[in-house]
Amino acid sequence: MNMDMSQYLDVFIEEGKEHLLILSKGLLELEKDPRNLSSINEIFRSAHTLKGMSATMGFNNMAELTHHMEDVLTRLKDGVMIADGMVIDVLLDCLDRLQMITESIQEGQSNGVSGTDLIEKLEYLISGDQPEHPTIISEESGQDYNQEQKASGELVNIEMPFKLNEYDMTIIKEVHAKNLNAYYIAIDIAKDCLMKSVRVFMVFKALEADGEIIKTYPLAEDLDEGKFEKEFHIILVNGLDGDTILQRINNISEVEVKTIKPISGPSWSYSSPPIIQEKNGAMINQTDEVIKTHKVKQTVRVDIEKLDILLNLVGELVINKGRLEQIGSTQKHNDLNEVVEQIERITNDLQNIVMKVRMVPIENVFNRFPRMIRDLAKDEGKDIEFIIEGKETELDRTVIDEIGDPLVHLLRNAVDHGIEEAHVRKAAGKPLTGTVRLIARYQGNNVFIEVIDDGGGFDVESIKNTAIDKGILTAQSVNELSTDEILQLVFRPGFSTAKNITDVSGRGVGLDVVKSKIESLNGEIHVQTKPGEGTTFRIRLPLTLAILQALLVQVGTDTYAIPLFSVDETTMITENEIKMIHSQEVIVLRGTVLPLVRARSLLEVPPSDYASDTMYVVVVRKGEKQVGMVVDSMLGQQEVVIKSLGKLMDGISGFAGATILGDGGVSLILDVGTLI
Repeated sequence: MNMDMSQYLDVFIEEGKEHLLILSKGLLELEKDPRNLSSINEIFRSAHTLKGMSATMGFNNMAELTHHMEDVLTRLKDGVMIADGMVIDVLLDCLDRLQMITESIQEGQSNGVSGTDLIEKLEYLISGDQPEHPTIISEESGQDYNQEQKASGELVNIEMPFKLNEYDMTIIKEVHAKNLNAYYIAIDIAKDCLMKSVRVFMVFKALEADGEIIKTYPLAEDLDEGKFEKEFHIILVNGLDGDTILQRINNISEVEVKTIKPISGPSWSYSSPPIIQEKNGAMINQTDEVIKTHKVKQTVRVDIEKLDILLNLVGELVINKGRLEQIGSTQKHNDLNEVVEQIERITNDLQNIVMKVRMVPIENVFNRFPRMIRDLAKDEGKDIEFIIEGKETELDRTVIDEIGDPLVHLLRNAVDHGIEEAHVRKAAGKPLTGTVRLIARYQGNNVFIEVIDDGGGFDVESIKNTAIDKGILTAQSVNELSTDEILQLVFRPGFSTAKNITDVSGRGVGLDVVKSKIESLNGEIHVQTKPGEGTTFRIRLPLTLAILQALLVQVGTDTYAIPLFSVDETTMITENEIKMIHSQEVIVLRGTVLPLVRARSLLEVPPSDYASDTMYVVVVRKGEKQVGMVVDSMLGQQEVVIKSLGKLMDGISGFAGATILGDGGVSLILDVGTLI
């Protein structure tokens, strides 16, 4: 019977991309530490899973390529191959090809990309002359693996149906040095079990939650295909005791532990079936009773469009909550006010949980950059250490989807123009290895992302000269600018100080696009530099783009909303307090000169006959600068739902969207970053 697998295509693509990210991360870690067994096992599991998934879906090109990758990875696990530069390069090429195959599948061309050439390379790696490793003979053969080790008591011989080689024993010794345990486990599958490979998978999943299986008998490939009788054997390393391992395995139906023996470590062993007793007339396993009390966390995959619809409905609920509050305060009805308070609490809880559901770790974006930096550094002939911090920081899914491209450009910029050539760094007394950092952190209701390099930094004088040459500023006006203001010039369209524009990046070329994208997300970007020490690009982003706290102000007859993350404080002044400096209205606020802008002229609101000596000032921040916005009155703080202005008004600077107020009126949300 043929089964229609198209219904599982979306799940296959999504899970496939996750495994490709794991492969990329693991291969880069393995390149740094070729004997890292944890990385090898992680890579092997992902390749093995991809092979099974693709074979099930009928994508034979992917299944065949991952099958041959698995052969190489098996030899790496067994210690008969070393993950040298050639092996890593070939495996990374295979990863690139798998990504191409995944993209072709997504576009409807299931077998449009072949991996034949890479399969030949993998076979060459396998057939090449490999170093021989002395085999450690088990006690079954009547020989000792190493008299010195046996005499010292570091390891003990155990009867096993397979042999441990030197690489295996080295791993076990390292495990003991870290105060962890290594176990030999023999497991039986029920004779009438119809899906032996599934039971093996369940055993592996239960044990690898906090440990590693470093060897199996039969081989993992045979276990996966069910090519064994009813018994299989494993070597497990973890920090658990034998009783816990026994309970985990015996909790799986049609599976029974035959033997557990520690390879050295505590004198614990198990070689009898679990205790069976009768309960309510039925035979039960005591270990099942213990495990069933453990609560398992479960997750489900949800289409992002459904979350968008849910968030939109919550937004409508917030709007109507505001309407009810206004009616309650106007009518002064006690019963209505009590109901409104209850609805407000429920709405706030619902809103918070929906926002948390939409939050995604920024790791999903960051994980694709180490490979990119590695390849760029190799192409540029530079030695670069790439450090990521704060991967657990969470952002709204909408922001996550948009932030990737700006970060790609900033990182490519750092590698190409930030980090100097090796001979330049040596002459400056700096380490030959350059460092690029990507950092994410929370601060209030914002997330800050920093791209930092320890390269040569920007040449401020060069920026000044470029600004004069391009006619952006005059020589006199340039000299009046602060260093921070001069650095902001690099975000001008087409502004570049690079003498040679490469196909990788041009410092300044494209930074205007980066800034536009960040500002479209209601964020800001700033640059700091120290000549000879490096450059820092700092991005500020809101946690979410859907619902925000805002200050409602009145300008003329219209009501506007100013996001609270842009507001530092509010104050009241009189006309007499306003001074003029270089044709600019300013006031002195706690010893600091604060420039003023009139919201009426800024928003082109018609003049009013209403006059008052008292004026309201909202102190807003744009980067490191503060500006006082003069408004007619302040209406208070309110939670607002951001609504798009539509395609016709898309791209208009000064406005981040609109919101519906409690009385049904529409209020524009001001974008301070582009308005001032």
